Amino acid sequence: MPHVVTQSCCGDASCVYACPVNCIHPTPDEPDFATSEMLYIDPTTCVDCGACVSACPVGAIVPSHRIPLGQERFADINALAYAADGQLGLTDARFPVDPVQRLPLAPIEHPRALGIEEPVSVGIVGSGPSAMYAADDLLRHRAVSVIIYERLRRPFGLARYGVAPDHTRTRQVIDLFDDIARNPRVEILLDTEIGRDITLDDLRARHHAVIWAGGAPTDRRLEIENIDAPGVGSATSFVGWYNGHPDFVSIDPDLSHRCAVVVGNGNVALDVARILVGGAGRLADTSIAPRALAALESSSIEQVTVLGRRGPEHAAFTLPELVGLVDNGVRVVTDVSAFTDVSHDNLDPVARTKLELLAELATDEPVSGRHIRLAFHHTPQAVSVDGSGAADGLVVANSQRTGPSTTTTLPAGLILTSVGYRGQPVPGLPFDAARALIPHDAGRVVDDGRRVPGMYVTGWIKRGPSGFIGTNKTDSGETVASLLADLEAGLLPRPTRGSKRRPTRGSRATLVRAGR
Repeated sequence: MPHVVTQSCCGDASCVYACPVNCIHPTPDEPDFATSEMLYIDPTTCVDCGACVSACPVGAIVPSHRIPLGQERFADINALAYAADGQLGLTDARFPVDPVQRLPLAPIEHPRALGIEEPVSVGIVGSGPSAMYAADDLLRHRAVSVIIYERLRRPFGLARYGVAPDHTRTRQVIDLFDDIARNPRVEILLDTEIGRDITLDDLRARHHAVIWAGGAPTDRRLEIENIDAPGVGSATSFVGWYNGHPDFVSIDPDLSHRCAVVVGNGNVALDVARILVGGAGRLADTSIAPRALAALESSSIEQVTVLGRRGPEHAAFTLPELVGLVDNGVRVVTDVSAFTDVSHDNLDPVARTKLELLAELATDEPVSGRHIRLAFHHTPQAVSVDGSGAADGLVVANSQRTGPSTTTTLPAGLILTSVGYRGQPVPGLPFDAARALIPHDAGRVVDDGRRVPGMYVTGWIKRGPSGFIGTNKTDSGETVASLLADLEAGLLPRPTRGSKRRPTRGSRATLVRAGR
């Protein structure tokens, strides 16, 4: 029986390297890897050895006869990724494998020996997935030690504070990061902020190299009338609130209204909608913040409308996220009218499956009870406010290609924007304000085309807010490869202070053994 990749796939490709017959694709060296929604196992090539199961850090791979309830569709989804498709002119498998040469086809990672023996110190700013994957790569070399500087009092960033509490398998990646943090050559300094407790010059003086892995912590702003009205917030802050992020524990979302709207339809938007209407009972045994759980238990919200500016064929959420939403007890509907001018042409089999599933949800009938409405062809125009100035609805324009242009107001006492993230500039380093990134060359920080000695970047602050948790593994791998090449070439500055000197302002927590 073949194995199957299910919803929680994080895309870190550990399974690819474990597979002896090269049946898991796309691999990191294939063009589809950067844009793929998940990894897929070819059911005709899989030999059922189970090597991928132990390699997966989030428990996403299961035998086909043990697929969990609500995940059954993934057997077909995996197979579809390899299907020939006459409509697209695909006459062969998408990822062909030579059965005669199976064994040599699987990529194998062998860390190369460094051409140096003297101790090397690397500082990493941030402790999220990109930081931890970078640390893991560096620690393969015995000459290297790592100090991670984390602003918060708990580590692991997005993996801890960005994953929905009911995505328990995805959150298992924290176990992997715990293991990395237990390495005796890595130390995490918590409650340590760059600029407050330690300066950029201090970092330069203490380390051969510094990797910036600060992510993209701020939201893109939706520029419409009354966007700052009470009752309007960001999905980022709402996610931080229900996950107990210290920056957002004080927010108090108003859940006393029947209707809410989420602007944007990426995976985060679906997470927020599901948390709002899925019922507090299913969250009781998760890591959700107690204050958020109490608020959700008394919530009056019954309908969450998730808005997309374009049609369903352009929905930003992934097929795995949609399947997980639909097949796990949450009522989801779409509007029949959204499909009037939709074309299936030029869609690959997986994308077509997503569109077909959305079409199955279409209805013209009124819907009662708690549910999520996926609304397409809606462009926000303004926030409608009541007599007190608080939000009571969202004015949207119909952006469908056919039919009359109309404007309507969706009732909503809570409006959350989920339209993307932005990186923040680092004082003393170059910053591309248009793209909200630190400019780089294969992870090497560059300023006006010139490399900044000893400075490197990884994660969302490097490539923008794209991909999944595991995408950071290959991203960090590129950065670390550049750093090590520069090290061997003698291009890194030598520290002028001992790397073990600690920040002196206040009482700072030092993580010796990672804890939850």
